[in-house]
Amino acid sequence: MPPALAEIVEIITIAVRETSPYILAGYALLALCLFVQVFYIFIYIVAPTPREILRSETTYKHIEDNGSVSYAKPLPYWKSTFDQHKKSIREKGDLTDHNVSIEDAEVFMSLVVPAFNEENRLGIMMREAVEYLQREYGAPASEATANGSVRRRQKNTGKHLNGHTSSGNAGGKAEPTGWEVLIISDGSKDKTVDTALEFARSLGTESTGLIRVASLVENRGKGGAVTHGMRHVRGKYAVFADADGASRFEDLGKLVREIKKIEDHDGRGVAVGSRAHLVGSEEVVKRSFLRNLLMHSFHLLLWILTPPATAAIRDTQCGFKLFSRSALPYIIPYMHSESWIFDVEMLMLAEAASIPVAEVPIGWHEVQGSKLNVLWDSLGMAWGLFILRAAWATGIYRRT
Repeated sequence: MPPALAEIVEIITIAVRETSPYILAGYALLALCLFVQVFYIFIYIVAPTPREILRSETTYKHIEDNGSVSYAKPLPYWKSTFDQHKKSIREKGDLTDHNVSIEDAEVFMSLVVPAFNEENRLGIMMREAVEYLQREYGAPASEATANGSVRRRQKNTGKHLNGHTSSGNAGGKAEPTGWEVLIISDGSKDKTVDTALEFARSLGTESTGLIRVASLVENRGKGGAVTHGMRHVRGKYAVFADADGASRFEDLGKLVREIKKIEDHDGRGVAVGSRAHLVGSEEVVKRSFLRNLLMHSFHLLLWILTPPATAAIRDTQCGFKLFSRSALPYIIPYMHSESWIFDVEMLMLAEAASIPVAEVPIGWHEVQGSKLNVLWDSLGMAWGLFILRAAWATGIYRRT
């Protein structure tokens, strides 16, 4: 050790020995308070804040019956009526949310598809999705099925295997039928919007109006696009699915059945598509060592940083998640993350609101053309997870 440095260390050592333990404890406490303040300010600065939604982004276009593209029409927004109902309940002195309800659904199933420069892959995914949606939910409730093969009514229940309630059921109001697709072009620079509208036109007049296309002026990220779409769904259930078609869309039936098993008395529930059962499969084993290492490292980080129920989900990142309509007001309005880590925030918000979550194994396959940079996006997800957890823990993000 250099003589000058050794002298400084000796002076500090003597000073510490001669200083009262109470004074040292005070210095330590002062240092801790300073660290906490600096940490809070740091998180406050770097924690992402979603940008304001532009007026044009709250509109959509679809194909008219004559085959032309419609003018921009306003998207429905369930939160407006929810907030009004909540305000009226509060004015009556009820400070709980048990009597606050979201407006009735207009269709049974809403599909939200975030799409950024997906002109080459969107059509394939949409064809698979629409075929399934039309087969399962396009028919009257009395004819709908669980998976396209069973058409008999469950005995003495008035319900059917896909979760619909018969219109003749005296026990309550019939569930809505039908479906919609809301494609969110996330600042795409290619022909994603044209591709979506052309696909809708190819369906003919029967289904063209069920596909709505909204455009974000600037790219927000997958999380921002999904959150934006979920604000404007009309379905009793809302699922989001990646535009690449990697998830087997027919497994939506599994998610519907599982979410109905776990819904609480307010009808709230989340079903998470999971690829965890594929970890030992050939497709995963063939991945590079780096990709598998990063995957397991991220899972470890999730286990350390997230609350118990979220940490117990084995696959938080699968782009195939189903929400009941009643669960949306407790999750979507409080979303902050717009990057790849948004799935985790959704699950954390569901856990904070005591919303039941089911993890459901689904079919999945690798698709070429992924925009994910394995190394940099994995590091970004780890950083995003740390900031997300810190922002909620410090109260920078809050449910207000």
